[in-house]
Amino acid sequence: MKKYDTYKDSGIKWIGKIPSEWRLTRMKFLGDAFGGVTYSPRDITDNTNDALVLRSSNIQNSTLCLKDTVYINAQIPEKKIIRKGDILICSRNGSKRLIGKNICIDERTEGQTFGAFMMVFRSGYWKFLSHFFNSPIFKSQSGLFLTSTINQLTSGTLNNFYIAIPESLEEQTQIAHYLNHKTQQLDSLIAKKERLIALLEEERTAIINQAVTKGLDLSVPMKDSGIDWLGEIPEHWMTTRINRVIKVKDGTHDSPSQLPKSEETFPLITSKDFKNGNIVFENAKNISPEDHEIIYKRSNTERGDILMSMIGGNIGNMVLVDTDKKFSIKNVCLFKTTGRPIIAKHLYYILKSSLLQIQIDLNSRGGAQGFLSLGDLRSLIYFVIPKMEELEVIVKYLDKKNNQIDIAKQNLINEIHYLKEYKSTLISEVVTGKIDVREEILN
Repeated sequence: MKKYDTYKDSGIKWIGKIPSEWRLTRMKFLGDAFGGVTYSPRDITDNTNDALVLRSSNIQNSTLCLKDTVYINAQIPEKKIIRKGDILICSRNGSKRLIGKNICIDERTEGQTFGAFMMVFRSGYWKFLSHFFNSPIFKSQSGLFLTSTINQLTSGTLNNFYIAIPESLEEQTQIAHYLNHKTQQLDSLIAKKERLIALLEEERTAIINQAVTKGLDLSVPMKDSGIDWLGEIPEHWMTTRINRVIKVKDGTHDSPSQLPKSEETFPLITSKDFKNGNIVFENAKNISPEDHEIIYKRSNTERGDILMSMIGGNIGNMVLVDTDKKFSIKNVCLFKTTGRPIIAKHLYYILKSSLLQIQIDLNSRGGAQGFLSLGDLRSLIYFVIPKMEELEVIVKYLDKKNNQIDIAKQNLINEIHYLKEYKSTLISEVVTGKIDVREEILN
């Protein structure tokens, strides 16, 4: 793309050269940074006519999210009533990666307020600055976010951030229009690809449901399963409780003492350590050999077994164990399928189908937390198929289909990653003057 005619050295290594007509300045000369309101629990109300307090959770992927809202009945200082064009920034958080995430306030939340762990930067240059705040140049100064005691971006730190900005307000506006147009195009394309991923997952579930409840030969006679939520199944199939076919155990529900990771200790795996269908040991708690031995006698997990979460918001999250590493389990169900790979895979696909969620909804209890007892898990429905040859064909078919969907999904994930990188690079190049968009025609 076109570059500016002449450049000058900014004097800042990580900014580099800037257009000759631009100036290097600090944020404090462009606007005002200030923190949000402090309120007590007694100020919180259920009345949506009271003041909405925007917090870190209301910024998701650089967009406004109002799924988690707090309203307060309190006196709000006029300065802390947010206006269109204010840039709302997460200034304090337990997670370092969340500090600095931001949105530009528009008509949807104008007139509301924001919490004490947030900050607003108010400036007449907001159209340009809203893109600067979402550029790698802003994030490159993240080392300044940290104090000696807490992850925090203070107003003093923000005010001392460097920025290169065009002298011409008209040029700032043109840059903002260009980036609005381009980022909207890219965001739309990303959203379409994310929707395709969701459709692939829906297709996966439909394929699994069909295969594990009806089989692959649609010409075979069907019969009533005798289960309302299941409907008809092939005439030569039977249903039975899972514990009549497979041993169902659970891990400990206690909390053994945590020890430093060493060659002598053993990982204590929970469903939090399930990532993309695999067990990730990196952040697992480690326990003593004595505690491991007690738990292992109860639930001797081995390669080829299936583990599934039985408590919390991720009930049903599972893995097919693909390691010989010795470990213990907590708040996790163990389906003992060791040595029977076809049975293990068939059960895995049944548990991956929507039939599991149906049974969870019927059996789960414990309010919002949710819990499946060992009795619940042992009573889950399992299909008995008389001929092992048919079972092998079904598993082989589902392995093939899943692999195809995984490949297609990964391709989309890679494309989304590329688009996000391109978007980030484009914003950085434009807001630092590396490319000239003043004469770009927006289609």
